[in-house]
Amino acid sequence: MAIKIEDSKKDLLVVQDLKKYFPVRSGLLQRVAAWVKAVDGVSFSIREGETFGLVGESGCGKTTVGRSILRLIPATGGSVFFDGEDVYGKRGADLKALRRNMQIIFQDPYSSLDPRMPVGDIIAEGLQIHNIGHGKERHEIVQAMLDKVGLNPYHARRYPHEFSGGQRQRIGIARALALRPKFIVCDEPVSALDVSIQSQVLNLLNDLQREFGLTYLFIAHNLSVVEHISDRVGVMYLGKMVELASREELFRNPLHPYTQALMSAIPVPNPRLKRQRIVLTGDVPSPLNPPSGCRFHPRCPLAVEICKHVDPPFEQKAADHWVACHLVPSGIPKSSAQPAALAH
Repeated sequence: MAIKIEDSKKDLLVVQDLKKYFPVRSGLLQRVAAWVKAVDGVSFSIREGETFGLVGESGCGKTTVGRSILRLIPATGGSVFFDGEDVYGKRGADLKALRRNMQIIFQDPYSSLDPRMPVGDIIAEGLQIHNIGHGKERHEIVQAMLDKVGLNPYHARRYPHEFSGGQRQRIGIARALALRPKFIVCDEPVSALDVSIQSQVLNLLNDLQREFGLTYLFIAHNLSVVEHISDRVGVMYLGKMVELASREELFRNPLHPYTQALMSAIPVPNPRLKRQRIVLTGDVPSPLNPPSGCRFHPRCPLAVEICKHVDPPFEQKAADHWVACHLVPSGIPKSSAQPAALAH
């Protein structure tokens, strides 16, 4: 069920019990021997105009969530509603029209651009697919997008290999922005860039969000970046959502032991101050054979017997704060502690 929290803004995107399993094949006939549970029952909603940060260790399923939402890869189960429309129920022309409002900025600014196409054609490709503008009008849109991301008009005639990493990511942003979407999945858009360039790209994303009223799903593993850009934050571990709260609440009062360990690893920009580190032992279990009960219990320093056998429900523990942990007491009445699904 999707997490529904009262707010003046409506939910633009609602994800309900999303699952994505990848088959593991073996033998001469390549039969399915097992399933890698990359995403296993993730639910959340993103309000119109906000930035929702999605964080966790590498391999926890963040990117798979983003690509499943956009149907770049088919989901195994669950549902996604965008602006009240069932994304997984769309076909043909209806799906094409919906995709105009849902774009993505890829993590790697090098492999995400076709090296054989000039930049102008890369940005205009979406316009051509959706039959937006012709000739001079399409050229003007491309020029406007280059200007919005801080590039010059003559850059439209150049090829991707002629640009730096930061410039290539700006081109990727211009391509995503060309169709004037409502929603953009930012899949670790600054992780491959130098720190000085990261701040420029983050500020650019903030400026574009204000100007065009964009809604972001911002996927990252750098908590400092997430704290800077996000309004609300969801924390994933091994295919599950373990905590969800506003940015201020999460960084002030992390409740899940995994989130607390992540927060303890954030560097303090003062050499005289030291943060007490929570060092997790062991390795992340394989999503091919996840542990029973709470998936974090083999590494959790606070785990008790129930954690080994019972999967904790993802429930509200405080105002606008959802956690999946047996050890965190609920601070609100039990009757209101269940996540409410939107009716569609």
